Amino acid sequence: MVAVINTGHSIRGILIYNENKVSQGAAVCIGEGNYPIDIEKMSEYFKLGVFLKQLQLNENVKRSAVHISLNFDRSDKDLSKEKLMQIASSYMEKIGFGAQPYLVYQHHDAGHPHLHIASINVQADGSRINMHNLGRNQSETARKELEISFNLVRADSRKKQSPALINAIDAEKIKYGAIDSKRAISSVLNAVIPHYKYTTLGELNAVLNLYNVKAERGKENSKMFQNRGLIYQILDENKKTVGVPIKASSFYSKPTLSQLEINFAASKTSRMKNMKRTRNAVDLLLLKYPNITLSQLETRLANQGITAVVRKNEQGLTYGMTYIDHNTRCVFNGSSLGSEYAAKGLLQRLGNSSHSEKQYTIPNGTAQKHGSFISAGEVQRIIDEVLYAGTSSDYIPRELKNKQKKRRRKGQSDSN
Repeated sequence: MVAVINTGHSIRGILIYNENKVSQGAAVCIGEGNYPIDIEKMSEYFKLGVFLKQLQLNENVKRSAVHISLNFDRSDKDLSKEKLMQIASSYMEKIGFGAQPYLVYQHHDAGHPHLHIASINVQADGSRINMHNLGRNQSETARKELEISFNLVRADSRKKQSPALINAIDAEKIKYGAIDSKRAISSVLNAVIPHYKYTTLGELNAVLNLYNVKAERGKENSKMFQNRGLIYQILDENKKTVGVPIKASSFYSKPTLSQLEINFAASKTSRMKNMKRTRNAVDLLLLKYPNITLSQLETRLANQGITAVVRKNEQGLTYGMTYIDHNTRCVFNGSSLGSEYAAKGLLQRLGNSSHSEKQYTIPNGTAQKHGSFISAGEVQRIIDEVLYAGTSSDYIPRELKNKQKKRRRKGQSDSN
């Protein structure tokens, strides 16, 4: 189970969002907590009125609305209405919201079972529930306890599975006309935007395109571009846009350009520590398979949970590379990893630019030629350097230690 907590300024907006889902047949309000009457007897006006009345006790709280989603694995069984309400009630109790008024909605607009819970953080005595680190602390503890007590698929175990056996994100590919366009796009955006690290719109689109969605600013001289507008569209099987574009501001999560730019800035530093894994994956495959082709490299990277997105022009020539690591959920344009991982540098290492002699460069700066013989010990030394470079200042591979001893002995004998 995965729990996501969001806060906002308007409980009215959260309620309208969920009630609209109900009216569209995409959700059902399955229960409540601490309301004076049963859910079947409540009007939408009454549901909102209970929230607003309690919020009047402390009008100084600005971000008083709380919107929680509880997401279950597709393989979770027997998630009846009664069981879902038990899970929701237990979760709210464990995070300190057991005495708060809340409404529970079961949504049917994604490929996995999930609940939405609407509540407020102003208590009956007018005090405010502290939301700082609530998701990291109380919610994480509650999640793990509920997974055990209700026999749910554990989120941690999903992360440990082989990337080849699980979906990169829990969102199905969109086929235009099959389901409501906005609902389908929203499902993909919610699965990608908050969870992946990307620093440009192009890197974000590399992930979105995998699920037939594209973010578009328009041409540079267009009014939309100049006004910093952003739209989302569905892509067909040929990656061409189809259907009516939808404004970013019309989605509940508000994935606007301004919001994305906040993500861009945060990701520039947070993804740095994960660059080495992607570099190492490429380097080790080139070491192990000297005659590997670009398509073979893509396949072997995919087996490690890394999608290599190759960008080609209309003539079929490769001009760009982007790497999506679904394990760390980081997206890297090839050039951000280094020139040897960009399209031109990678093709040179694969031998596409020089047929006489293939050469590649590994992070420690040592160049090796595939045409010459490399001993098993030398290969192991290079692999050790690639794997452990920078992980510990005290670590020295065994082969390097032996070579260092030989050099010292030779130096001592020469001096004598």
